[in-house]
Amino acid sequence: MAIGSGKDIGDKPVDEQGEGQSAGIPAAGEVEGNSFSPMGNPGMRHWQTSFITEPGLGDRGNIFFAAVQMTRMPMVVTDPNQPDNPIVFVNRAFLDLTEYEEGQVIGRNCRFLQGKETNPATVAEVRSALSEQRAVAVDILNYKASGKPFWNALFIGPIFDQNGKLLYYFASQLDITRRRVSEQSYLQAQKMEAIGQLTAGLAHDFNNLLQVASGNQEMALELLKGNNEGAVKAIERAQSAIEKASKLTQQLLTFARKQRLEPKRVNLNALVVEFSEMLIRTLGERVDLHLDLKPGVPSCELDPTHLEMALLNVLINARDAMPQGGRVTIGTSVLTDKERIDAHGLQPGVYVVICIIDEGEGMAPEVARRATEPFFTTKGPGTGLGLAMVHGFVQQSHGRLEIDSMMGKGTTIRMIFPVSDRSAFEMAAERLADQQAGNGPNWNVQAILERKTILVVDDSQDIRELSQNFLQSLGYRVLAAASGEEALGLLDRYGNVDLLFTDVIMPGGMNGLQLMQRVRERQPDIPVLIATGYMDDLSSVSGAASLAGGGRSAPEGPLNILPKPFRFADLAERVRSELEAHPPRNPVRDFRHEG
Repeated sequence: MAIGSGKDIGDKPVDEQGEGQSAGIPAAGEVEGNSFSPMGNPGMRHWQTSFITEPGLGDRGNIFFAAVQMTRMPMVVTDPNQPDNPIVFVNRAFLDLTEYEEGQVIGRNCRFLQGKETNPATVAEVRSALSEQRAVAVDILNYKASGKPFWNALFIGPIFDQNGKLLYYFASQLDITRRRVSEQSYLQAQKMEAIGQLTAGLAHDFNNLLQVASGNQEMALELLKGNNEGAVKAIERAQSAIEKASKLTQQLLTFARKQRLEPKRVNLNALVVEFSEMLIRTLGERVDLHLDLKPGVPSCELDPTHLEMALLNVLINARDAMPQGGRVTIGTSVLTDKERIDAHGLQPGVYVVICIIDEGEGMAPEVARRATEPFFTTKGPGTGLGLAMVHGFVQQSHGRLEIDSMMGKGTTIRMIFPVSDRSAFEMAAERLADQQAGNGPNWNVQAILERKTILVVDDSQDIRELSQNFLQSLGYRVLAAASGEEALGLLDRYGNVDLLFTDVIMPGGMNGLQLMQRVRERQPDIPVLIATGYMDDLSSVSGAASLAGGGRSAPEGPLNILPKPFRFADLAERVRSELEAHPPRNPVRDFRHEG
C-alpha cells in the first residue's frame, strides 16, 4: 500500500488545466502501492489529488464524459458528504468488471465488493487514508456479483473544491488476478525449489552415511557367522532401522524430484480402472469410490508405478479426512484453457487432468498453502511427506499440482500432465533400439591370475574402502579412487579394467557420468555400474550425456543403477551379471604390473 498527498499542497507543484477550471497535484511516484502499474512505470504526472470549480455530475454532454465511458479502465466516484460515502457514478467498464448492474451499485458503499477472504488489514489501510483525505493505492481481493473473487489494483484519490472542501473520491480499478496468481505461483515454486535442493543434498549425504552403517553391519554378520545369536539379532534390528531410514530418504528425493522415473505411454482412464481395486481396499468400507472418467482422453508419458503411488497418497489423505465415511470421486478431463495453462507456467498445449474430490473436513487456506511442504502435517502420526511426494512426481513429469479446499466442504486435488506427443509405435521402437543397442565388447582385459579388475570410484572413504574390501573378498582385483581425475590416472597407470563402479555426485570438476564417458572413450564397451542415492534423470545414457555436459550421444542402453544404500548381496549380484553379460573375446593384454 502507498498513501499520497491530501489537500495540503505545501511546496508541491500544482498542474492547472482549463484556465483554472481544475487543478491537481501530480503523483510524482508517491502512489505506487500496487503490484501492477497501468502505465508500466511509476506514475509521475497523473493527478493524485484534484481541485475543481464546477462540482456536480449533471454535465454529461462533453468529450470528457464520453472518454470516461469509452475507456476500458473501470472508474467509480463516491460522495463522502452523504452518509456512508455512497457510489454516485460508475462507468460501463466498472459494470463489466464487477458483473453488477448500475442500479445495484449506485447509492451503496464500495464495501459490498469485499468478501470473506478480503484482508481486513488492507481495508483498514484504505479507511485510514480516506479519513485523512489522502490518495491511496492497494491490491485488494474483491468479489464479482457471481461470487467469483478477483484481485483489484485499486487507486483512490480525493477531489476538493477551490476552498479545499472535500467533494468526491475518485477510484480506478484493474483486474490483476492473472498476474497475482502467476506471481504467487512463481514465489511458491521458488520456495519449493529451494526446499527441494536442500532436501536432495541432505538425502544424498544421509544415504552415504546409511551405506557405511549398512555395509559394516553386513561385514559384522559375516564375521559372527551365527556364533553369537544375541549380537546377530541386534545387528538385524539395526539393519531393519536402516531400511526404514532408506525409504524415508527415497521419499525425500521423490519430493525433491530427484527419483528415477521410467516413463511409458499411459492412458489415465485405463490406469485408474485397473488400479481401482487397490484404491477401494485403501479407502476401506466407510468410503465409497466413484469414477467419473471422460471418454477418449489422450495418453500421457508417465511412470505408471509412481502415478499409482501418487494416487494412493492422495486417497489416503482423503480417507483420513473422512473418519465417519463419505465419498471420493476420481475424474479425468482434458485441459485446453490457455489462461489456466499460463497461470501455472506450463508450455502451451493440451493437458490431461486427473482429479480427486473428497467430502472431508477440508483445509484452511494457510494449511492448503503449505500442504506440499515436506514434514508439514496436521495428522498426529503422519510424516508429512504424502503430498510432498505427489508434488515432486507431478513436477518431475512436467505437470502441475492444484489444490482447492474449503473448511467443511472437502478438498479437490488435480494432477495436470501434458499429453504425449509421441505415438505408442515410436516409443516401442525406441525401447527396442535401447535393448538392441551395442553388439557386445570387442575385447576385455583380465587381470593377472584370471581375476576380473573392477575400478571403484567414490569420494566417501568409508564407502570406498567397504566396497573395495567386499569385492576383494569375492576374488576380484580392485582399484579404488576418490575422484574421477584420480580414476583416470589409475587407468593410465594400470591399463584397462573390466568394470567401472562409480558414484555420481563427487566433488571437483568431474562427476560420475562424465567419468563414465571419459572411460568409454578408451573402452567403448566397458560395463558400468552406478551407485547413487540422488537419481536425477538417469533413465538413459543419452540423458546422462546431457547431464554430464557431453555433446555426443552414446549407443549403450539404459544405465545400470544401484540405489544407495545397497546391500552387498545386491552389489555382488549386479557385478556378476554385468561381467557375465560382457564375456571376454580376446586374451589377457594391456595390464601393466608395476614390478
